[in-house]
Amino acid sequence: MDIISQLQEQVNTIASLAFNTFGTLQRDAPPVRLSPNYPEPPANPSEDSVNVAEQPKAMSAALVQAAKQFDALVAALPISEGGEESQMKKLAELEAENELVEQELQQQLEAAEQELKLVQELFNQAADNCLNLKKPE
Repeated sequence: MDIISQLQEQVNTIASLAFNTFGTLQRDAPPVRLSPNYPEPPANPSEDSVNVAEQPKAMSAALVQAAKQFDALVAALPISEGGEESQMKKLAELEAENELVEQELQQQLEAAEQELKLVQELFNQAADNCLNLKKPE
């Protein structure tokens, strides 16, 4: 897998971890009193209170690890040499090469179409000759 695909995969992983983390925090967060004017929210004693406290830490660690892997992939990208001017020159060279290849392919396509027409004409002649050789019954 090339580096760009790896970067995209890592971005998808980070997004997935972030959505799962936010959703889990939203789902499992204990109720909080918003204002002194409101009554105290009911306590929700459960067996999972230890898990609720540890889960954000584990999810945060996974998110940080994924971000570090992304940074390592970015650091592995090749460094552009010569700046923007060099890149523009390289793009112009590639465009010129692309146009030459396009012209060559167009010529080959035209030659192939002519050959196809010739083969179709020869096939039609052969078919006509075969039909003319047959005696009617």
